[in-house]
Amino acid sequence: MAEHHGNVTTEHHVTEVGGVRLAHRVSGPPQAPPLVLLHALGETAADWDAVTPTLAREHRVHALDLRGHGRSDWPGEYSLPLMRDDVRGFLDALELDRVDLVGHSLGGIVAHLLAAEHPRRVAGLVLEDVPAPRPRPATTPVRPDGELPFDWDMVPAVRRQIDTPDPAWLGGLGRITADTLVVAGGPDSPVPQENVAELARRIPRGRLVTLPVGHLVHRSAPTEFTHTVLAFLRSRE
Repeated sequence: MAEHHGNVTTEHHVTEVGGVRLAHRVSGPPQAPPLVLLHALGETAADWDAVTPTLAREHRVHALDLRGHGRSDWPGEYSLPLMRDDVRGFLDALELDRVDLVGHSLGGIVAHLLAAEHPRRVAGLVLEDVPAPRPRPATTPVRPDGELPFDWDMVPAVRRQIDTPDPAWLGGLGRITADTLVVAGGPDSPVPQENVAELARRIPRGRLVTLPVGHLVHRSAPTEFTHTVLAFLRSRE
């Protein structure tokens, strides 16, 4: 199945990784450098639709539905390391040796875990409003009414790990070799901005830029976001 957005065609695919089917959208020239997009908790690959056409002018864009989300399998087993390993397996399945990787919120955690565990696989890394993995006060999420585009059982499983992260994850940031851009959402974001700044400091080649539009930077300011991301990716080529 394919969709057309202006001059950009988006194809829908499913790839099996370790027995889990991962749905993904692919846009842009086949020979362009690969760019992988990872969405936030409760979102899907469609969350990137506002920025994909611009990013796909210069990149082959692969936007995933993480396990438990959207059209990917809802296997009932969820953790951040499993999501990290899914993405690595996805890269292997598509024979993508080295990629640029963009992650928002939950997707940003998955992205920096992958970049720390497999640094050679990530050339450029963009982390959108992602805090350093430090413990935070736990809250009990309440299930919204009605049908959801994600498996609710995934939410408490992942939230527990975000609230009480593995202590090794903080130290792992120092193993990231990718040029890294951390995009902060500014004072309107619910994410503590000092923790976002700490994430950028702890990554050896990290830099921080603030687009003060809140947590959903790519959705609230798509033009500014894509301009910032593409300028960063060009600067490291």
